[in-house]
Amino acid sequence: MIHKISEIAIDTPMYRVYKDPFSLSLTDMFEIIIGKREIAESFVNWFKSDLMLFQRASITDFMNVPGIGLATAARLKTIPVLANRLVLATNTDKTIIQSPADAAALVQYEMSTLEQEVLRVLLLDTRSHVLDIVEVYRGSVNTTQIRVGEVFKDAIRRNAFSIIIIHNHPSGDPTPSPDDVAVTRAFIQAGKLLDVEVLDHLVIGQGRWVSLKERGLGFS
Repeated sequence: MIHKISEIAIDTPMYRVYKDPFSLSLTDMFEIIIGKREIAESFVNWFKSDLMLFQRASITDFMNVPGIGLATAARLKTIPVLANRLVLATNTDKTIIQSPADAAALVQYEMSTLEQEVLRVLLLDTRSHVLDIVEVYRGSVNTTQIRVGEVFKDAIRRNAFSIIIIHNHPSGDPTPSPDDVAVTRAFIQAGKLLDVEVLDHLVIGQGRWVSLKERGLGFS
């Protein structure tokens, strides 16, 4: 077991982490996590250096690579989850939302990779600072399955002045559906009753997003 930096061989990825972590290749990073160079190379070849494919993959997918067991697969799956939380934590710290693009930028990277529909709510204060991003629903986003009150629960608890609704289309096409438009109208009406303004409803697709407000869908 290595106890001192001086004991690390200078031609290894571990040493480069100490000297300059940004110089590491993908294979170097996965060698550190997995522990063996040959398995790391096989793993990187498996997802073809496509980090979006890596993020979408399941623990079972990882275990299909020879040499990767359950414990290693679990560690690998933790990486994109931690990265996403770091991005959200960084982006929401005193972030001001001035446009639909600002809101989309906070979540598009992660939400475009999700395999099922997820609805999240961006909570804003009176100065349009982001208070939080909360997930309130997983499943088909339509008027028959969503309880509108759930969408506003955290907004009321946090005393949010306004909200932005955001959900994804796993198909990759962000074109709003009739259900998207209908549920937007329901959100807006509920917001008026609860004194929480619904600023927008965004649909996230693969590399694209749509603002229902900009398109005049559901907003009068």
